[in-house]
Amino acid sequence: MSATLGTLLHELQPDWKIVAFERLSDVGQESSNPWNNAGTGHAALCELNYMPQAPDGTLDPAKAVSINEQFQQSRQFWSSLVERGVLDAPSTFINSTPHMTFVRGEKDVDYLKKRYEVLKNEPLFEGIEYSEDSRVINQWAPLLMQKRKKGEPFAATRVPAGTDVDFGALTHQLFEHLSESGVDVRTDTEVRSLKRQKDGTWRVKYRRSVGRAPGELNARFVFVGAGGWALKLLQNSGIPEIEGYGVFPIGGQFLKTTNPAVVAQHKAKVYSQASVGAPPMSVPHLDARVVDGESSLLFGPFATFSPKFLKNGSWFDIVGQVRLHNLWPMLRVAFANPDLITYLVSELAKNHSKKVDSLRTFMPTAKDEDWTLIQAGQRAQVMKKDAQKGGILQFGTEVIASEDGTISGLLGASPGASTAVPIMLGLLQRCFPEQYPGWEPALRELIPTLGEKLNEDAAAADASMKATAAALDLTA
Repeated sequence: MSATLGTLLHELQPDWKIVAFERLSDVGQESSNPWNNAGTGHAALCELNYMPQAPDGTLDPAKAVSINEQFQQSRQFWSSLVERGVLDAPSTFINSTPHMTFVRGEKDVDYLKKRYEVLKNEPLFEGIEYSEDSRVINQWAPLLMQKRKKGEPFAATRVPAGTDVDFGALTHQLFEHLSESGVDVRTDTEVRSLKRQKDGTWRVKYRRSVGRAPGELNARFVFVGAGGWALKLLQNSGIPEIEGYGVFPIGGQFLKTTNPAVVAQHKAKVYSQASVGAPPMSVPHLDARVVDGESSLLFGPFATFSPKFLKNGSWFDIVGQVRLHNLWPMLRVAFANPDLITYLVSELAKNHSKKVDSLRTFMPTAKDEDWTLIQAGQRAQVMKKDAQKGGILQFGTEVIASEDGTISGLLGASPGASTAVPIMLGLLQRCFPEQYPGWEPALRELIPTLGEKLNEDAAAADASMKATAAALDLTA
């Protein structure tokens, strides 16, 4: 998010002085690190949680279409940056990977078929395929079908236009360009406090990791893109807009294999339905990954618990966030989500063998010795006030901004980095209302369909996807 916002502002206002602070020794080591996330280019092609079934059985594609629209803006932005030489060869950060959904049981099969019938008529989902035929699914993803027991209904959808994205590489390349272009990128530097000055600017106090030397500067605008720590810094700023917010940290693990014989048989990202009572972020998926030119498979996520807001955070994070204004919402979330607690306890009880057993629901031939556990990143899920329920747990992203637009920050997780571009465009509109109209021509050079709804124009949707596919060396 920070790299995207910095790039946008630098392209729009190259005369503005920008300083970026990173508390670790390198950028992109937390949420953006390729092993801290699944690398899915989230476009709602395979993720069922973006299109839940209503109590009356109907399916509304609006949310799925919205997520896809947002991802198309990201594709356009990255395409423009490749053409401008800001980003390296597309294969260093994005690769074509079909997105699939695989479900079992009559209820989920019926749902998936209904979902397919709705989405096949949406321009942004053109090319979606559906099958209940084991021979067809075997062609799409052989590992799903090998030695699968007969008798249980199953079905799958497939969209060839899916992507695998190395958000760590993308973040590195964006910051490298910014640094080479005069932006001051300071690693090993931790922001300690944010204080509004009488003139409306913000006093940013920081401390270097090496030598612990303090420093400070004044800024007219501050963006807090610190992952789980964004809450801490926004609370420290004292803006009233952060009142009532808290975060619940959930860690993750993936099973990983680099066995060439296994990896060669799976060239897709396959999502399924979450278990009954499990949160949306627990949806299991079997993913083809390409990181630093090496192919591998990931399966998960498996939830872990840590009180840290970041992988490199503090053991006191979850306690240190408590304020009078957010105590009640957080307690209400705890009382209202016993299924989440049950889910976390059951996940923590799984050993390596049990986790491979979970994988076998996808891949019946999975062998324990082929798969190793890797620790993924921390998700700081948003908790906030709710008029009806007192407090709710939100599985998404949320932009917090002061009334005067001089400070803003981002809370939450998925779809996260996939929709960084539209989220940051919204932030520009919100925090720079006077400048934004003058920026629009330059923004349209970067994002040609800015302000348009591609899904409402089949020809425009097709043209956009073909253009970005060509620029990013994608097969669809």
